[in-house]
Amino acid sequence: MSKGTDLRGLQPITICLGSHPGIIQSMIDYDYCLGRDKPSVVAIVGGGRKQERYFWGQSEVMVPVYPQLQAVPKKYRDEATALLNVQSARRVLAGMKEAFALLPKLRVANIFAEQVPEAHALEVAAEAAKKDILVAGPASVGVLVPGLFKLGAIGGTQYAQIVAAGIFAPGRAAVVSTSGGMVNELIHIVTGAGLGVSFAVALGGDRNPITTPAQAFLLAEADEQTERIVYFGELGGDDEYAIAKLISDGKIAKPVIAYIAGTVAELFDEPPQFGHAKAMASRQDETAQAKKNALRAAGAKVPDVFAELRIELERVGAELLPQDHRPIKQRRKSLIVSHVSGDIQDDVHLLGKDLLETVNENTLAGLTISLLLGHRVESSKIIQFTDYVLRLLSDHGPYTSGAMNTIVAARAGRDLASSMAAGLLTIGPRFGGAVNAAAGAWLQGVRGSSKPKDFVASFTTDGGIIPGIGHKKYRIDMPDPRVKALTEQFAGNRNDDRYLAFARGVEDVTTAKKGNLILNVDGTIAAIMLDLLESELDYGQEQLQELVSIEFFNAIFILSRSAGLAAHYLDQRRNDEGLLRLGSNDITYIPE
Repeated sequence: MSKGTDLRGLQPITICLGSHPGIIQSMIDYDYCLGRDKPSVVAIVGGGRKQERYFWGQSEVMVPVYPQLQAVPKKYRDEATALLNVQSARRVLAGMKEAFALLPKLRVANIFAEQVPEAHALEVAAEAAKKDILVAGPASVGVLVPGLFKLGAIGGTQYAQIVAAGIFAPGRAAVVSTSGGMVNELIHIVTGAGLGVSFAVALGGDRNPITTPAQAFLLAEADEQTERIVYFGELGGDDEYAIAKLISDGKIAKPVIAYIAGTVAELFDEPPQFGHAKAMASRQDETAQAKKNALRAAGAKVPDVFAELRIELERVGAELLPQDHRPIKQRRKSLIVSHVSGDIQDDVHLLGKDLLETVNENTLAGLTISLLLGHRVESSKIIQFTDYVLRLLSDHGPYTSGAMNTIVAARAGRDLASSMAAGLLTIGPRFGGAVNAAAGAWLQGVRGSSKPKDFVASFTTDGGIIPGIGHKKYRIDMPDPRVKALTEQFAGNRNDDRYLAFARGVEDVTTAKKGNLILNVDGTIAAIMLDLLESELDYGQEQLQELVSIEFFNAIFILSRSAGLAAHYLDQRRNDEGLLRLGSNDITYIPE
């Protein structure tokens, strides 16, 4: 049914350029009502949030948001068949060109913005013709194939409107309209007459629609489900003459019922501009009456007033089609969405399973890494690495700032939670935060294909310290045994240890300057965890970047070090030495 491709065989998988929650929710509601297992909308391209929450029936689902189309996972881009473009008019051309290039299976698109520059619309139209893609717009509310998909606001944006439209079962009349508002009115008239809609398309009211009315008529003529065509046009332009010629030439043989709006314009001395950019008759042959006459002469039924359109359709109508669908009850958005745990029928569930089932199936390390990543981790190597790191980082003595703060609070008589909080609050760029910072650095270096020498130089230029590099005690000639243990046990991954290799390359540069600027335990943990996530769980670089952004690597340190801080608190309470005070020898006072 599309330009060379039958949309009825389409598996709707939709990517949205820009976000319009009302429209997107209506498309997801339509999927749910049809009885689908999951929404057809798989990704949104936009700024701000990383995901948007929508209703799926009475429950809720999250649709991921990506900053650019290229950042959308390849599995979605390779399978996407439909595109909703709700970006601004000035961004339409760039967005559509990128979509044409990156979405190989794209077959239908909707451009919502109006007043797209004419040159841009013409360029999009030429590219769409090459790619054999049906594009509705600019200024279009979308495309509808009942029983298959709803792309855009067409048919309504509220559940009650979608139900009232009667668009769940395919009918026998194609609805083609240059007006977005009137396409919904026509849908209601057609379904109310018992004909039902075979497909509907709002072509858009801009001067240069990507798909012309004549092209839409040819689609309807080729569609086996369609028995007649219902059309709404307006004054302005010459599209109706192209339709009349198709009918006269026998290329459109199916009955046509058309209404052309705008005869009132002929009462004015000067041609008025109506709502759409195209709706103005600057010549006599562009008037609504002239176009009505041309269509009638070709054999179409063209009522003089809109009310007669309903009467004409009811004359050829039938019994109303059954519109069975999965109903949606009253719903309310929850305050919090959790992918980690929750209650199902008053039973606690953890990571998608009953609490006890999850507990019995996992070690502490396995449960910990699964909770931190938000999904079950089956990789034994990652679980073993997590277990080793949790043990390795649990405590580094009472000398660190975190332990000192905990000890001071404990001896001041504070409780366990307060004393541990005092210690944990010291975690940051100078204590404990180096693991996360190092992960970000190694990821940046590998993503940017930086050479270690250039990478080091960039830090030197900015006067910064390279996270994960340097140790007070260990040197290149006296290596850290913890680093050796980590690399011996957990290196050798499918990605050729590219993050660890990069970190080692940085170490080669820094140790040439100073012997103690070695790859330390924080930098090693960060590099190996990146390699494991990429090799064992197939994490892409965008996913790894997100983990850095949300401080996943710091979470591992905090969890591990919490055991040590609790131990220092309990140790001090057992000793009960009282308030810790510094003596005069501990502070140097230098008066001004």
